[in-house]
Amino acid sequence: MRVRPWGGDRGSAAVEFVLVAPLVMLLLAGILQIALAMHVRATLTSAAAEGARAASLAGADPQAGVVRARSLVEQTLVASIIRDVTATAGTAGPVDVMIVRIEADLPLVGLLGPAALTVEGRALQEGWT
Repeated sequence: MRVRPWGGDRGSAAVEFVLVAPLVMLLLAGILQIALAMHVRATLTSAAAEGARAASLAGADPQAGVVRARSLVEQTLVASIIRDVTATAGTAGPVDVMIVRIEADLPLVGLLGPAALTVEGRALQEGWT
């Protein structure tokens, strides 16, 4: 049996794992942060659109859209991320629309990326016929 100098390659797998594992964990954490930010954005956009639909119904006031959007966000996300929810009437070309805007904090770890997010939902204003 031949003796290898410096012990050969025994224990090299453990050293490789120690060198590579932090990089893999950092990559996985970044992917999870992006997925969380995309989920929050999609949820807020959906809630703003639904709030705009509620506020644009014939006979409804803008406050109905604010209440609807807030309740949807509170059901699916943590309510503390909401900074402000507003509903205003506007126009998109020749038609009247109701616009619901949600400003919220993004629950991200670290200093990378934006700290806040603003989304809007729009719906055609219904009228009495």
